[in-house]
Amino acid sequence: MSKKEKLLYLFYVISHPFDGFYEIRHRSKGSVWLALLLVLLFGLSFSLNRRYAGFVVNLIDPMSVDVRMEMIGVFAAVILFATANWSITCLMEGEGRFKDIITVIGYSMLPMVLTFVPATVLSWFIASDEESIYYILINLSMIFFVLLLLVGIMVIHNFSFGKTLLTLFLTFVALLLIIFVILLLVSLINQVWLFLVSAYTELILRV
Repeated sequence: MSKKEKLLYLFYVISHPFDGFYEIRHRSKGSVWLALLLVLLFGLSFSLNRRYAGFVVNLIDPMSVDVRMEMIGVFAAVILFATANWSITCLMEGEGRFKDIITVIGYSMLPMVLTFVPATVLSWFIASDEESIYYILINLSMIFFVLLLLVGIMVIHNFSFGKTLLTLFLTFVALLLIIFVILLLVSLINQVWLFLVSAYTELILRV
C-alpha cells in the first residue's frame, strides 16, 4: 500500500471497524509506524488541550502541564497496555501479534486525534453556559475510541464479545502487576545504587 492508501485506510477502519481490523490482522493492511504517529499526535493534542483549553472548561493550572512528560506517559501507557494484552492473549490462544495490538490502539485513537484540537479551539469562544458542547465532543471521541479498541481487540484475536471483555479485565490486572514489578525493580536498583555510593564514600574517607 502507498502512503496515501494507508492514510485513507485509517478512515476505512473507523467507518468499517470489523472489516478494517480483520484486514489489518490477516492481510497486513495496517502500519505500526502510522499507529505510533497517531499515538504521538494524540499525546500532543491531549497535552495541548490540558494546557490551552479555555478557562470555562479548563479546571487545572495550565502552567503545571508538562507536554513532553505527558507525551512520554501516553507512549508508556500504550506500550504497557499492549504488553499486558499480548501476555494475556498468548495464554488464552489469541491470534493477534504484538504489532497488531499496537496498530489497533493507534488506529482507535484517530477520533480523539481529530477532535481534541478543534475542541480546544472551540473552548476559547464558548460561554459559561455552553460548555456542554465541548464536553459532548470530547466524550463522544473517547467513547468512539473505547468502542474501536474493543472491536479491534476482539477481531485481531478472534475472540467472542464475552471473552474479549474477560481478556480486557485480565489485561488491566496484568498491567497493574507489570507496573508493580517495574516500581519494585526501580526501588531495588535505587537501593543498590545508594549502597554503592555510601560504600564508595566511606572508602574514600577511610583512605
